[in-house]
Amino acid sequence: MTAAEIIHHAIRKIPDYPQKGILFYDITTVLNNPQAFRLAVDLITDYAKSHHIDCVAGLEARGFILGAAVAYRLNVGFVPIRKKGKLPSAVFCEDYALEYGKASVEIHQDALGSGRCVLLCDDLIATGGTMLAGAELLRRAGANTIHTAAMIEFSDMDGGKKIREKGLPLFSILQADGSMQ
Repeated sequence: MTAAEIIHHAIRKIPDYPQKGILFYDITTVLNNPQAFRLAVDLITDYAKSHHIDCVAGLEARGFILGAAVAYRLNVGFVPIRKKGKLPSAVFCEDYALEYGKASVEIHQDALGSGRCVLLCDDLIATGGTMLAGAELLRRAGANTIHTAAMIEFSDMDGGKKIREKGLPLFSILQADGSMQ
């Protein structure tokens, strides 16, 4: 099996969650599988190495797990992008639409400094809203170059396309169909 196949097989798929017609991809089973987790981190790390990343940012919450592991492997810093109201210092805030609602994310205003090449990590890309909001926050915090990475990109949704259309390189380990149709 390829690395992507091992990771795909390790993902728990839950039908009709959080609402009817959605096939939820639960990556906690990847995190609990040493081989699959290591492969996911290694693949994203290899991508980052080829782009001279000097900082990794992660989107709350599962993007923290992947991003922090990748930052450790790259020996670079990690910046959390949190849900609204979770950071204690001055922040930049960005609102965005979710598949089933609206939300806001924040970053500390002093998280980066200017001229950084940042890899933004999350577990999956659906509509692309969270990733695009995170990228905007990184720009506002001083990032010069932004790359994006996710374990899963839903091919039946246009999030990956939106991210690429904004000029953000996107690395995804696997493409999947998130609908149950």
